[in-house]
Amino acid sequence: MSATAAMRLRHRFRHDPAFAGGTVLVAMVVGAALFAPFLSPYNPLVGDLARDYLTPPGGRFFAGADSQGRDVLTRVLYGARLSLLVGVVSQTVAVTLGVALGLIAGWYGKWVDAVVMRAADITLAFPTLLLLIAVSAAVRPSLVVVFALIGVVGWAGMARLVRGQVLVLRNAEYVLAARALGAPGLRIMGRHLLPNVLGPVSVAATLGIAGAIMAEAALSFVGLGAQPPTPSWGAMVADGRDLLRVAPWVSVAPGIAIAVAVLGFNLVGEALREVLDPKGRGR
Repeated sequence: MSATAAMRLRHRFRHDPAFAGGTVLVAMVVGAALFAPFLSPYNPLVGDLARDYLTPPGGRFFAGADSQGRDVLTRVLYGARLSLLVGVVSQTVAVTLGVALGLIAGWYGKWVDAVVMRAADITLAFPTLLLLIAVSAAVRPSLVVVFALIGVVGWAGMARLVRGQVLVLRNAEYVLAARALGAPGLRIMGRHLLPNVLGPVSVAATLGIAGAIMAEAALSFVGLGAQPPTPSWGAMVADGRDLLRVAPWVSVAPGIAIAVAVLGFNLVGEALREVLDPKGRGR
């Protein structure tokens, strides 16, 4: 990020309540993930079923206990680790594949562009959640599968974004000058094109983290994501769906956590979009 963009970002943080609020929400989620052992003394995997079965909020358990006697708040705090890990790892996969293929498609064009973009079109033609569920159901559910699937499914949108940026930048004067001096294509892509597409990619990746958190929660909700007793917000919501009348806190607490995380990353992503978008610099 350039110094000018950093200054605009700081200015926006001071004057945009939505961006400031989103940053605070993201900081809360990150803080919960990092300091979970210090914020709660309870074990997220084991509870006292006989004594604490569906204990209401208050007293020993601020957010109540679940059907296994485990502290709901503790599991929400530890669940933040899984959600952030899924978001970061999956977006790392999506960015790596998407940026590499987008650069290649935009720079070389012709049949290379056609092959990459048709593959992206095929990937985008399937509903993302349906595709994730179908593939997850075909293999043994595990966190590694979730990480890989969400990242691989997300490459197509990233590749199309990067390819569009490269088609514009390839005719820029500094790129034409590098080509005239005999610089190889890989050098031009790495030294001149890549730094100029990182802004839009950063925005897409930030928004993609929110989508990855939702995707992981959906997979865990249907039993195809994190497996018990691993704390997962989606699995926690699923565990409490039959208890909504007698113990709504079992599902409400992780549901709020999902909403906070997704809202926070979306607000930050939208602010980054306006700061890093060249068309928005006059706002």
